[in-house]
Amino acid sequence: MKFLKSLLLFGIAPFLFLSEAYAQREDAGNYDYDKEFVFGLNKNTNGGLIGGFSFKVGTRITDEQFSFFALELSNVKNPKEVRYNTVLGNSYIFGKSNYLYSIRPQYGREVILFKKAPNQGVQVSALAAVGPSIGLIAPYYIEYAINRLETVREQYDHEIHQSRFNILGTGRLFEGLGQSQLAIGANAKAAVNLEFGVFRSNVTGLELGYMIEGFNKEIPLIPTTENRQVFQSVYFTFYYGFRK
Repeated sequence: MKFLKSLLLFGIAPFLFLSEAYAQREDAGNYDYDKEFVFGLNKNTNGGLIGGFSFKVGTRITDEQFSFFALELSNVKNPKEVRYNTVLGNSYIFGKSNYLYSIRPQYGREVILFKKAPNQGVQVSALAAVGPSIGLIAPYYIEYAINRLETVREQYDHEIHQSRFNILGTGRLFEGLGQSQLAIGANAKAAVNLEFGVFRSNVTGLELGYMIEGFNKEIPLIPTTENRQVFQSVYFTFYYGFRK
């Protein structure tokens, strides 16, 4: 559990720094909003075309500081995953045995560094968050040709499915999810937030940041390669939401 303690310290440090730096500022008056509800679409170095989804609820503390609760859902991949096409036109990842779906509840703070002018410009803020990670290790199913007439759908096993040319594609969407195993861990992130919305009641922007996440055991995504217990990624999230 030593790495989890280090992970939590990493996540808490930026939060403490931001809180301490702005703790002495007085509320300068009413800000444009007290609550915000934001939905995000994520792309990261450990994910595919779409890395995941997020939802965040923010609350004003002072004119420049906000607290927020967030929930992220992400598909974490091994960097050595390579996608192949079959003779039928389907695609699959050779050697992959499991998916890793990470559910991340988070608590964090956000501090405005540069405010934008009313209804124009770009607002820049810094944020940090930390929270637990719940990992779902779901089996990766493939469709495999036993012979010319018979096929099976089952979890990929490198000792059984040795012929890449007998793989016809992947299983059905979410097939095997009910057979998932749990991995427990923690995550932390630090990011810069660029908001460029032009309406006071809406929010549109881009979050650019770094995330580290660790679990209590190695995740066997590709059994024949080095599997990880700790994952690091650079990410960006495009978000949209509303305020009140």
